[in-house]
Amino acid sequence: MSALDHAQYAHWDAVACALPGADATYPFGPDARVFRVLGKMFGMISEARSPLWLTLKVDPVRGDLLCRDFPAITPGYHMNKRHWITVVLDESVPPDLIEDLIVEAHERAAAGLTRADRIRLAALGGGR
Repeated sequence: MSALDHAQYAHWDAVACALPGADATYPFGPDARVFRVLGKMFGMISEARSPLWLTLKVDPVRGDLLCRDFPAITPGYHMNKRHWITVVLDESVPPDLIEDLIVEAHERAAAGLTRADRIRLAALGGGR
């Protein structure tokens, strides 16, 4: 991993893991760090690629628009192409947009939690 990749990785990993109820694991092997909210996946960073790839859960309409407007954003690699996007972290996508997408991915996954888990997440300071 290049120095730039390492710095980006550390930053986006920290953003994702700081969200309420979030954690990260490696269920798909040592090169794919998966971000979850109370066990429900909302993103993944592919560590073996350079530049890094960040795959996120997304609203289908927004995903289509992002794929149209940013060459570095494509339908989710090895994911449901309607509900996931992959962002190539080549510095062509604004960092504030990437951060917004991570937060929105977390919110989308949290919305699919059971009622009990949504209550638990609210107690952690997340959810609505």
